[in-house]
Amino acid sequence: MRRVAISACLVGKPCRYDGKDNYAQALLEMLEGDELIPFCPEDAAFGSPRPTMDLIETRCGIEAVCNGSGVLRSEAIRAYARNFFDQHGAIDLFIGKDRSPSCGVCSARLYDTQKNLLSSSAAGLMAQEAIDRNIAAVDAEKFEGKV
Repeated sequence: MRRVAISACLVGKPCRYDGKDNYAQALLEMLEGDELIPFCPEDAAFGSPRPTMDLIETRCGIEAVCNGSGVLRSEAIRAYARNFFDQHGAIDLFIGKDRSPSCGVCSARLYDTQKNLLSSSAAGLMAQEAIDRNIAAVDAEKFEGKV
């Protein structure tokens, strides 16, 4: 049995920025028999609903920045990610919600400080922590497309 860290919105938790979910029945059927460990750093740190945020490449590195207010949200997301992986030990697979600035594995949008798109294939902050820990990581859409 694999231990799979999975974006909580994919298992039906209403934790998206708009307070809704991204329930993915087909994906969950593919994972039947695996131990699913849901996570949502944004909901844990900021609640739902919440303002949207984007990944911005700054002089100090990649930051999650709230649209509208410009408030930096990176540290809370990174702290959640570190604690999550430290607490849950060996994870075999990380499945993130595509395009999420926290959970997208290779589909998050990255902007410069003027909001010009630099990349549509960046890793979100929590996904990057999984990658840095050598955990196999994939976006939900790509995982579903493998079958």
